Amino acid sequence: MKVNEYNLKTIMDNQTTIDRQAFEPAYVQLVNILKEQIGRGVYLPGSRLPSESELCKRYQVSPMTVRRSINLLLDQGIVNTIQGSGTYVKAPNLSKVTFSLEEFHSIFKDKERTKVKILEVLIMKANETAADRLAVRVGERIILIRRVLIRDGDPIIYHKEHLIYDPARPIVEAELEVTSLHGLFVGTGETTLKRGELAIEAAVLTKEEADVLNTIEMQPAFRLEHIFYDFEDRPTSWGRFICRGDRLRFTTTVGISNKT
Repeated sequence: MKVNEYNLKTIMDNQTTIDRQAFEPAYVQLVNILKEQIGRGVYLPGSRLPSESELCKRYQVSPMTVRRSINLLLDQGIVNTIQGSGTYVKAPNLSKVTFSLEEFHSIFKDKERTKVKILEVLIMKANETAADRLAVRVGERIILIRRVLIRDGDPIIYHKEHLIYDPARPIVEAELEVTSLHGLFVGTGETTLKRGELAIEAAVLTKEEADVLNTIEMQPAFRLEHIFYDFEDRPTSWGRFICRGDRLRFTTTVGISNKT
């Protein structure tokens, strides 16, 4: 609902002021004030923010403080500026929405509640799909690892991974533990990986996946496919995390929250 002139005046009369004694810098306080007002609809998408001189007078701050605040809002994608016209509130841009894997990652980092069970480790011949993902020949030997992540005694993620077979580099215990997977998601720990590619898609559980996850076939699921590369940009592993749809959600925030 559009804020009428009476409500706007009321909000401005009761606006937050800059706390000179606060540890937080004045320009950050001003950013939070403006974000809160945008979140409450004082300034709607497409509307112009007060001018630099108006903000200086209203909040008793210097032009430098106002410029730093506006630059921070620009960096956060909340406003844009038009030379000679002013600073305007941007509408939410859905094309740039990103989803965090934090909830997925939290399963890996919680070593008290999350355990890993190795189901199978074997050397096999690469089929066409595995050969294509790992850039090897069809029929070439690769390593298959199947494992399940168990949280509070309940299987929730099935991981099926194919690795390049290298006799000079035997599988070490760290590669079979959940801690090595955890390291991939937090960017810490020793690793020979340079980069990875991830793709998330909706899926339904196959009979094999449902049996491992102790549920029924054709249930909704998330499939997180990954390919990891070494420092010579050669694929070293390709696999899929199969996550029960009733145990995992991907969330994000669009637009400005009322929270500062």
